[in-house]
Amino acid sequence: MFDSQHPGVTNLNPDFLQALRDAAAAAEKNGVVFYVASGWRSPAYQEQLLQDAITEYGSRAEASKWVAPPNKSLHVSGDAVDIDGSTAQTWLAEHGASHGLCPVYENEPWHYEFRPEAKDQDCPAMYADAAHDPRLK
Repeated sequence: MFDSQHPGVTNLNPDFLQALRDAAAAAEKNGVVFYVASGWRSPAYQEQLLQDAITEYGSRAEASKWVAPPNKSLHVSGDAVDIDGSTAQTWLAEHGASHGLCPVYENEPWHYEFRPEAKDQDCPAMYADAAHDPRLK
């Protein structure tokens, strides 16, 4: 069952949260359960993640492939979630567009964003990683 009380989902864009609920209900009919590993993040927490990534990867340029700055992160705006579990990720990759949920980065199969236009147009092509996403520049 999708946990809509998870701290990471309580501050999501309401339309995005409803799309997640709808997708989770559809997936559950196929025996697939969604777990949100990370959803909404405070700017301070996003900054900490960025600093941790800089330390781990050795430079801001390398870290930017994995973590956006707080002023650009869709986690901070409430428009992105990270879904735990390969079964749920696979289900979303196949069925998410019909709910407006799209994978965005080839290197992050867990990262999904709310793209309501995908219901009619399908999901846009993915970026190799966050460093290639023009929205984050």
